[in-house]
Amino acid sequence: MACYGYPWPEILNCNKFPADHELCIAAVSMDENSSSRRTVPRASCKDCELEEASTAREILESLCANDFAVKIRILRKNTTTTTTISDFDLDSSKLEVLKHGPLLRTEIPARLQQWLDIDATCAHNIMRGTHAGVFVVSGEVQNDKVVVNKAYAWQKRNRNLHQAVRRWKHHRCPEQAGRKV
Repeated sequence: MACYGYPWPEILNCNKFPADHELCIAAVSMDENSSSRRTVPRASCKDCELEEASTAREILESLCANDFAVKIRILRKNTTTTTTISDFDLDSSKLEVLKHGPLLRTEIPARLQQWLDIDATCAHNIMRGTHAGVFVVSGEVQNDKVVVNKAYAWQKRNRNLHQAVRRWKHHRCPEQAGRKV
């Protein structure tokens, strides 16, 4: 709701419900003084779409311009049996870190799952109605959350993306020529 300029309704304030009430909807907020029971980062409010991988060079430039880049598998949850915030799960066994940037490698799966939980619009746009998919995503780290800027579908016919990922292992970004990323 905050993404569209609407405040959290007072009637949904979790303090008005019994502590064991499971239907409470907590506000997504960074404010420690908020009335919700839990505090999670704000959504980026940024819609993202799947990118068309035009050339391997453009993909490499995009990866260089972002803080992190990963190849991930996203699964759609069975929403008929679960009562969770997110519709999607990260398959951490299929995670390949291309560039970790300021993130520790060990915290990347949790941060990406947090992104899937919070930025539902972006995740829905990337998934395009499929049950599961493999994607190369890159983006920025803002405070304690990740914001995905680019997403490419990993498909056999997308040779430019495959070539860019293969070349990435030996690629040196212009501004980072002397550092290992």
